[in-house]
Amino acid sequence: MFCLLLPALLSPDLAAPAVRGQYVEARTCDVFTGSCFANADTGLTGKNAVLAWKVTSGTVSGTRLDGLGVVAVVAARETLGLKQSAPGKAIVIVDEKATADQRAALVAFVKAQAGDLADEVVAVRSAKVDLTICNCDGDGCATLTAGAVKIQTRCLDAHHDRACGNESTIYPPLAKGVSAKAAMATEHSFKGPGLNETWTDHDRRGAFVGSFATR
Repeated sequence: MFCLLLPALLSPDLAAPAVRGQYVEARTCDVFTGSCFANADTGLTGKNAVLAWKVTSGTVSGTRLDGLGVVAVVAARETLGLKQSAPGKAIVIVDEKATADQRAALVAFVKAQAGDLADEVVAVRSAKVDLTICNCDGDGCATLTAGAVKIQTRCLDAHHDRACGNESTIYPPLAKGVSAKAAMATEHSFKGPGLNETWTDHDRRGAFVGSFATR
């Protein structure tokens, strides 16, 4: 009898995440760095970030989101670092393929996963969201284009991308349920309206590339 009941107890519907897919993040401060460099950024830079999700499978509030992308463009009041709950303003860019129900579900998903960083959503916009994680030896190569947002990353080089020889991944990803590696953001830009600021960042060790799985 025990053997007959065990498959039901381990049902995929009970154990599997509700939403999973690919994740890319870039900030205007280093996430792979030495502590002295991280301290130097505090209060001066690193207040902006882009968080991007591409859903491979899953539902939010009963709405299927397979194949859709969504992006949060964040402006916080303080450097995004060890304090991940810093209140912020966000523009949410929703995949132009989304229906009205999917659009609402994607915005709710971003607010749940980004927490206080998306506390104030100042605008929701539709655009083509193209997030691609490329096959490479270091698992750090990705591209993202979404309206006024552009990110391109590459793998970190163990020798050429070190400054003081004591670097490590100091800051975790900003979103929940993420498994990702630090990467070099060769390009990270936001040039649109809505946050009263824009940025263009190049060659900063401030990106994450990986996946997410969350209920």
